[in-house]
Amino acid sequence: MLFPKVFVPLGIQKNLIMTNVHFRSYIHKKMILFPQRIDKDIAEDDPVRLLDALVDNLMLDNVYKLYKPSGRKPYHPQMMLKVILYAYMNNIYSCRRIESLLKRDIHFIYLAGYEQPDFITINRFRNRVKKEINNIFTQVVLVLAAKGLISLDVEYIDGTKIESKSQQVYLRLEENRGKETAPSCRNK
Repeated sequence: MLFPKVFVPLGIQKNLIMTNVHFRSYIHKKMILFPQRIDKDIAEDDPVRLLDALVDNLMLDNVYKLYKPSGRKPYHPQMMLKVILYAYMNNIYSCRRIESLLKRDIHFIYLAGYEQPDFITINRFRNRVKKEINNIFTQVVLVLAAKGLISLDVEYIDGTKIESKSQQVYLRLEENRGKETAPSCRNK
């Protein structure tokens, strides 16, 4: 039996037990005349705001030239760039994962302005700007340096050597080879 013996059909009072606890109203399907501004829910010092302002100040003329005037209206390259750069900042490289986050994550929704490009569109944009990405990253570094957020004086390169399991196996094989060949040499 799917329903309990005391079943109340929809449309009739649901709460049969009265309590003294007063909950906030919860109507998840309610319509809102004026949607709240999503940026109110994002902290002022959040990195997503820095990225938003940063991309707004980039010269993207070379990216705009990659688009043709005919055909369906494309998503704005500035918005797409913001979304992709923020995904990269968070070590997210999958187009399908980015598409999912554009529907669920408040930061991605904020950057996209409620737009929801699908994974194919995201991948096509990434391939389209592939040749311009070095220019874009150079501009990002120069803007961050001009704002004093990074320094161009020191360059760090990680040269840490880490022993791997494959190297250990290789060394053991070399040691075992030496042991096997030694007796055969004595017999000759």
